[in-house]
Amino acid sequence: MSSLTLLSPAKLNLFLHITGRRADGYHNLQTLFQLLDYGDEMTFCTRHDGQISLTPELPGVDFEHNLIIKAVRKLEPYKKPDDGVDIQLLKRLPMGGGIGGGSSNAATTLVALNHLWGCGLSKNQLQSLGLQLGADVPVFINAQTAWAEGVGEALEPIKTQPKWFLVAQPDCHVSTAEIFSHKDLTRDSPAIKVAAFLERGGKNDCEALVRRLYPAVDKALILLQKFDRNARMTGTGACVFASFESAEQAQQVQANLPKDLPSFIAQGVNQSPLYKLLPSD
Repeated sequence: MSSLTLLSPAKLNLFLHITGRRADGYHNLQTLFQLLDYGDEMTFCTRHDGQISLTPELPGVDFEHNLIIKAVRKLEPYKKPDDGVDIQLLKRLPMGGGIGGGSSNAATTLVALNHLWGCGLSKNQLQSLGLQLGADVPVFINAQTAWAEGVGEALEPIKTQPKWFLVAQPDCHVSTAEIFSHKDLTRDSPAIKVAAFLERGGKNDCEALVRRLYPAVDKALILLQKFDRNARMTGTGACVFASFESAEQAQQVQANLPKDLPSFIAQGVNQSPLYKLLPSD
C-alpha cells in the first residue's frame, strides 16, 4: 500500500475582470490566481481491490456528485482494474467561499492518483480533464500562481511579491451560477495587460452585485476596508480579503474582527506542493 498526504490549497483572485460573454454561456475573464499556503488536507491510500472510498462524505453532497469522486472517475480509463483508493479529507475551506475548495480538491485528486496509480498522463492531459470538472481546476493542477484568461484555463505563471492575507468568511453561501447568470453583472470590462495590473491594480466585477445581494459580504468588506482600503472579494465570494506586509500586521487586524466572523491568515506562495508531483510534458 502507498500513501500520500497533500495540502489542497486555497486561492484568491487578486482581481477579476469579465471581458465578455461567450456563445456557450461561459464568460471570458482576466484574473490573477494567487495560491496560498493554507487549505484542506487530503490523504490518499492505495488499495488493490478496485474500491473507492471517501471519508468523511460531505453533508448534503451525493457521493458521485462530489468533485473529488468525479476526478477519480476521470482517471478510471487510465488505471489498472484493481487500483483503488481510500481518500481522507480534512476540510478547512468553506463551500461557496470563492477560494476554490472543491476545485482544489479535484485537482489534488487528479495529480495524486496520476502519480500513485501510474496513469502516465501529462500535465496538459490532466489540465484538460480538470477543465471538464470546472474552470478553476486547471490553475490548481498547474500548481503555480498565475495570470489567467479565457474561462480561466489560459494560464501564465507569474511571481508575486510575498504578502500575508487575512481572509474573512461571511456567513453565507454565494452561488457562482446565480452571479454569472444575473442580468446586472458587469460583462464589458476592457482587457488589460499584466504590467497595467501591477502598476494600477484591478477590481472584482462580481463584487458590487454580490454586496447588493448578500449583506453579510458587504458588512465584512466595510470592516476590512477600515484597515486596507484595497480589501476586496475573491471570485464570486463570499470570502473577502485584505493584504499585509507581515503576519503580525494581519494578526493585529484579525484580533479586531468580531467573533462571529470566522477568518484565517495565510501567506501567498508562487508554487503549491503539487508542483513537485507534476509530470513533465
